[in-house]
Amino acid sequence: MNTLALGPQWLDPDYLIGTFGLIGVLIIVFAESGLLIGFFLPGDSLLFTTGLLVTTNKLDTPLWLVCLLVVVSAVLGDQAGFLFGRKVGPALFKRPDSRLFKQENVEKAHEFFEKHGPKSLILARFVPVVRTFTPIIAGVSKMNYRSFITFNLIGGALWGAGVTLLGAALGNIEFVHQHIELILVAIVLISVVPIAIEYLRARGKNKKAADRAPYDPVGAVQAPARPANDGRRGRHAKR
Repeated sequence: MNTLALGPQWLDPDYLIGTFGLIGVLIIVFAESGLLIGFFLPGDSLLFTTGLLVTTNKLDTPLWLVCLLVVVSAVLGDQAGFLFGRKVGPALFKRPDSRLFKQENVEKAHEFFEKHGPKSLILARFVPVVRTFTPIIAGVSKMNYRSFITFNLIGGALWGAGVTLLGAALGNIEFVHQHIELILVAIVLISVVPIAIEYLRARGKNKKAADRAPYDPVGAVQAPARPANDGRRGRHAKR
């Protein structure tokens, strides 16, 4: 199965599965779920392709076992991210930018977590980049561990098994076989939609806040200072 190149070959789902098999899929799911170095990995398209390959017998593993292992990897990845965040704490927000680490990604995940609360662990699963940093932010925020485990399990199951089963279900459709590259592009674009919506919403709020800001005529335009009268000019005027 040839897919459209969405980036480097080593990020192509078909190449990754063909080279590393199911073990590679599980490692990538684990890394993208909570390791700082995993935010750029193709989680959604990888799971979709995995389900498709299982249902077309190109991946010789029962679908139920694949889904179970994927969910376990996703849950353990979030667990690792949570423990890392709890240990590192506020130091994470002071870490300088590098090629693989951008402070804006941490801030974006923090805003997402603050806005949606514990349920962000479920919602973030379907948002690239944010899903990697959200469990870390949960650890930094000292989230109740029992609540974290609950939402972690739900999110891991919905995302890990859900996207894999979607790929398996659509794998029986001939149109999908003939247009798999377009399907993968669509998955990537759909994954980016929540980020785009949040960006436009934040931009709109900032613009409205700027428009509502009171206009300060004194600060904007200041009258030129008048020359001081030392008193001598008045005496000359009398003369």
